[in-house]
Amino acid sequence: MSGLLLLFAASLAACAYPYLGYPVILWIRSRLECRPVRKADVRPFVTVIIPVRNEGCLIGRKLHNTLELEYPRDRLEVLVVSDGSSDRTHEIVRSFWEASVRLIPLPHCGKGRALNVGAREAQGDILVFTDADIAIEPGCLARLVQNFADPEVGGVCGNKLYRPVTGGDGTGTGEGIYWTFDKWQKRLESRAGSVFGADGALHAIRRELYVPIEDPSHADDLAISARVVLQGRRLVFEPGALTSEEEPADAREEFRRKVRIANQSFRALLGLRGGLWRHGFYSVQLVSHKLLRYLVPFFLPPLFVSSLLLSGRAPAFAALFGAQAIVYGLGAAGFLLRGTRPGRWSLFAVPFFFCLVNVAALLGILSVLKGRRQATWATRSSVEVT
Repeated sequence: MSGLLLLFAASLAACAYPYLGYPVILWIRSRLECRPVRKADVRPFVTVIIPVRNEGCLIGRKLHNTLELEYPRDRLEVLVVSDGSSDRTHEIVRSFWEASVRLIPLPHCGKGRALNVGAREAQGDILVFTDADIAIEPGCLARLVQNFADPEVGGVCGNKLYRPVTGGDGTGTGEGIYWTFDKWQKRLESRAGSVFGADGALHAIRRELYVPIEDPSHADDLAISARVVLQGRRLVFEPGALTSEEEPADAREEFRRKVRIANQSFRALLGLRGGLWRHGFYSVQLVSHKLLRYLVPFFLPPLFVSSLLLSGRAPAFAALFGAQAIVYGLGAAGFLLRGTRPGRWSLFAVPFFFCLVNVAALLGILSVLKGRRQATWATRSSVEVT
C-alpha cells in the first residue's frame, strides 16, 4: 500500500470509528449483554449542590424550582456553594427561610474546589449536582433516585432537553440534533453497563463515591462521574429525569464554550491516569466516545486531501471527496446564513455545527498541548485562560 493510500485509510478509520464504528459496537453489545437496573420507589436523603458565581439573576428562580421538585422536604437539603460571588447572590439565597436551604460562601477558588466543599458539607446519602441555569421537571428527583435501589448503581445521569430561543442563529438546531445522537449512545451504554460520563446539567452519585477534584481545570462532571465506574459501580442514564436548558443562540459564544469544554474534558480524561486504560469495556467507551472524537479534527484535513489526490483512481475516492466537499460547502453556507431563517434549516445547521464542533475541539486540544488552562466559570460569552 502506498503512503497516500495508507494516509487515506488511517484518516478514514479515525474519522468514521467514533461516529459509526463505536455506535455499531454499542448496539451489538447492548443486545448481547443487557443489564437492566432494579429500580424501586425509594426516598433516600438527598443533598442538591448548586455551585454558583455571580448568579443573582438566576439563583432565586433556581431555588424555587428546586423546592418544587415533589420530593419530601424532610429528605431534601439544598446547598448553594458560592465561589466568591460579588453580586446579589448571597442576599437572594439568604432570603429563603426554608431550613433545608444553606448558603456556603467561599472566596474565589474555582468551581472544582467549590464542589469539593459542597460534597464535604453535604448531609445527604445521595449528592445531586446541577447548575443555576438548569430547570428541573417536578418529578425528576424521584425518578433519578429510584435507580439507587440497585446496589450496583453508584451514579445516575439526568436527561437534558433544549428549550428553543427566539432569534437564534441556527447553532441550537445543530446542537439539538447532535445531543439527540449523543443521548441515543448513552441509552445503549447504560443498557450494557455504564455511560461514559455524566452531563453537568444534572447527575447524582452516592456520597461515599465522591472523589475530590484535584485540578480545577478538569471538567467537573466527567471528573466526578467517571470515578464512580472506576470504583466498581455503574453509572446509568435515566431518561425520565428531565431537565431543560436554553439552546445556544450565538455561534461565536458557543464556539468559545466548546473550546473550553474540549480543553477541560481532555484534561479530565488524562487526569484518570491508568484508569483510562485498565477498566475493560468502560475504557473502550472513554476512548471511543470522548478521546477519539476529540481527535477527529486532526484527521479531517488529511482525509480531504488524500481523497482528492486519489479521486482519479477510482469512483469510490471521487464519491467520498465529493461528499466531504458538499458537507463543508453546506457548513460554509450555514455560517453565512446564520441568523436567517434558512440558516436554521437542518440542511445548513447540521453541517455548520459539525464544522464548528470539530474546529473548537482542534483548538481545545492544541490549547492543552500548549499548557493553557480554561477557567471553569467562563460564561458562553467569555472564556478566561490561565
